[in-house]
Amino acid sequence: MPMISRHLIKLQSFHNFISINAFPYFNKSNTQSLTTSSSLSDHLQNNRLDEARSIFNKIPSPTLHLCTKMISAYSANNRLTDALQLFDQMSTRDSICWNSLIKGCLDCGHLDIASKLFDEMPDRTVVTWTTMINGNFKFGMIEAAEYLFFNMNVNVKDIAVWNSMIHGYFCNGRVDDAVRVFDEMPRRNVISWTSMISGLDQQGMSRKALLMFKRMMIMSSSSIIPSSNTFSSAITASANVLELEMGLQLHGQVFKRGYFSDEFVTASLLTFYANCNQIDESREIFIELSRKNVVVWTSLLTGYGLNHRHEEAMEIFVEMMKNGVLPNESSLASALNSCSELEDIERGKEIHVVSIKLGLETEVYVGNSLVSFYSGCGCIRDAFAIFERIEEKNLVSWNSIIVGCAKHGHGKWALSLYSKMIRGEINPDEITLTGLLYACCHTGMLTKGKKLFRYFDKFKPFDIQIEHYSCMVDIMGRAGELDEAEQFVKTMPIEPNNTMPWLSLLSGCRTHSNFKLAEKAANIIFNLDPKCSGAYVLLSNLYASTGKWADVARLRVKMKRAGVAKQPGRSWVILKGRKHVFVSGDRSHPLSEMIYDKLRWLGERLRKEGYVPDIGFDLHDVEDEQKGAALSYHSERLAIAFALISSLEGCTITVMKNLRVCGDCHSAIKIIAKIVGREIVLRDSSRFHHFRDGFCSCGDYW
Repeated sequence: MPMISRHLIKLQSFHNFISINAFPYFNKSNTQSLTTSSSLSDHLQNNRLDEARSIFNKIPSPTLHLCTKMISAYSANNRLTDALQLFDQMSTRDSICWNSLIKGCLDCGHLDIASKLFDEMPDRTVVTWTTMINGNFKFGMIEAAEYLFFNMNVNVKDIAVWNSMIHGYFCNGRVDDAVRVFDEMPRRNVISWTSMISGLDQQGMSRKALLMFKRMMIMSSSSIIPSSNTFSSAITASANVLELEMGLQLHGQVFKRGYFSDEFVTASLLTFYANCNQIDESREIFIELSRKNVVVWTSLLTGYGLNHRHEEAMEIFVEMMKNGVLPNESSLASALNSCSELEDIERGKEIHVVSIKLGLETEVYVGNSLVSFYSGCGCIRDAFAIFERIEEKNLVSWNSIIVGCAKHGHGKWALSLYSKMIRGEINPDEITLTGLLYACCHTGMLTKGKKLFRYFDKFKPFDIQIEHYSCMVDIMGRAGELDEAEQFVKTMPIEPNNTMPWLSLLSGCRTHSNFKLAEKAANIIFNLDPKCSGAYVLLSNLYASTGKWADVARLRVKMKRAGVAKQPGRSWVILKGRKHVFVSGDRSHPLSEMIYDKLRWLGERLRKEGYVPDIGFDLHDVEDEQKGAALSYHSERLAIAFALISSLEGCTITVMKNLRVCGDCHSAIKIIAKIVGREIVLRDSSRFHHFRDGFCSCGDYW
């Protein structure tokens, strides 16, 4: 059996073999015409492999060059079986052919076959060694890559091999090893220095990357000139650590050396100025460019998003499309992120359509952004459907859908997804834990929350942060376990100099009317942060809910003296790209008269349904009748009334609110959803509520 045929057996389960006798012309004279060769090349360039093979089979004696082209084309299209068979039938092979097949095996994910080919190759070149070293690093086989490197003939080991080691170490997070190899190099070229600069920056060591760039400029001989990639990496590092002065110097060097027209250098400059809050400078650079490709457009689009100028970011996206520049994954993700910030579901759906037309919807980067977008705009089922379609899910994919389910009150979904994630050998992180604890918090799963926290505390202690302790206190507080929550805060291994855990405890005291513990927690918060408005509001609301108006007045005086202002409640609706904002009792909207007519109509229908205002949720010292009227004009009800008169009958209404929805409005909206026959989605400061047919998705537990 020929030596390569042994490797074909491994692929037999998922490929159909072509008969060994399918190559009858190898030993005939080479009489192919130039036209035939050109036609074959044309088919290969357009990935018409079967047509190319048909022509190839008619060539009496294919040259090594043509055979290698066929092997490379098969490998590039993941048809490794065909590549191996063709290679096995060749009477002679050169190093180029061997190297092409080895690279093809690695590209197709078969490190084992590539390794066997490497062992059987009679005369290995430096390209062969470098290809195998890169391949082992690609699959995380660091020790195997090191073994190859250290067993190479010293005379064969050139700068390219050393550079491969540096790149491979950085890709696998082995920074110290990369630095060691760099220091041991007998000679360095610009690729060596650039690999170090970009590698350090990508590993979160941007300041060290800039020091490496300065070292290069000082220590390197005049023969080593920074390339466009070198400048791009250094500018990116400057952007990451907001080194404005360094970036300005690099900008000058780029202009001086003639790299300004390089797309990656320009994109890095745009990002640099955007990160340093100099977005107008980014725009100026963009305008000066004569040629603008998708990389440059995307950098400007992302820059406006980073500077919270999302409306302008969307204008840039539209302008890019009008100029005939098709967006890539990064463009779509940036545009979707801006839509999320604007809470604009309509424009987000338009971008979703574009991603589908371009075949990018299921790519992980775009898919993750779509999941976050739909989840953040109240469409959790759409987010889940997108998640299911993402072809290669990563940690961000899983975290996005778990956190999304948690915010929408689907705690069991979140836990089920976590189980699938673990079975898929995806390693969770601190964001995963946040989503899981949040899911337990808003569905009352106290025991499950404790188990998850203990698991992470035991096996992933470095992922535990102050936010997770606060979430655990919230879980206990909502469940009424206030004494346990207090003890938990007191015994935290993290110094509780942050107000978050105490605010969570105070919130639990507000829910369960525990005055003694509430005052204790509030005093601790005031000592840590005398201007913590959240603590004043929670304690004031607790007093007001039980008619302790003297205590409310005392607290308000204290707030005034401390210069603390209560955040006013606001609700808003996004309609046709425009944001309509309402405050309690607001009459400033152009459609105010129609809105209040709708509210009066709803009030009559609510009374017929048996609704009685719960005046305990009006926290003002006024008569009961006035309290009932005030509740009817809370900001969320104004927003709902506006949406009812301004949107198509039957469509879902989505309202956003900056504070927690009050209990009376929560009860009323459940009935309103039943009256109007629509789903009403309300996002408050705590979570999403989905009201339908007289019920809420939170089960009245929030």
